[in-house]
Amino acid sequence: MTMDEVRLGEILAPADSAENERREDRIRARFWRTARRAAGQVPFMEEVVAGYFCALDSNTPGRVRGILLAALAYFVLPLDTIPDFLLGFGFTDDVAVLTAAIAAISRHITPAHRISAKEALQD
Repeated sequence: MTMDEVRLGEILAPADSAENERREDRIRARFWRTARRAAGQVPFMEEVVAGYFCALDSNTPGRVRGILLAALAYFVLPLDTIPDFLLGFGFTDDVAVLTAAIAAISRHITPAHRISAKEALQD
């Protein structure tokens, strides 16, 4: 296992329900501001936004929500492995975390989540 795989495993590790609630609150407060800043640096932003809607959907299985909440919480944190304010590089680590999370749960992102993402990004 590479160091990157170990780090991704730590970030996406299951959390208890209290931690998931804290993550969800943090995501709800910061997601759209971060998404606007990252739009030009994250090539699959529509998928990230669909993941956001999936994570907030009460019908999404708990394990899937946990993975998405962990990845999205990492995304909205301004100071992570590579600070987001570093122009051109800041979202590189976020992209890796989001890619791993979305790959792991992609079958749980529904057409409704994708439609909501498309509509949100058109606004």
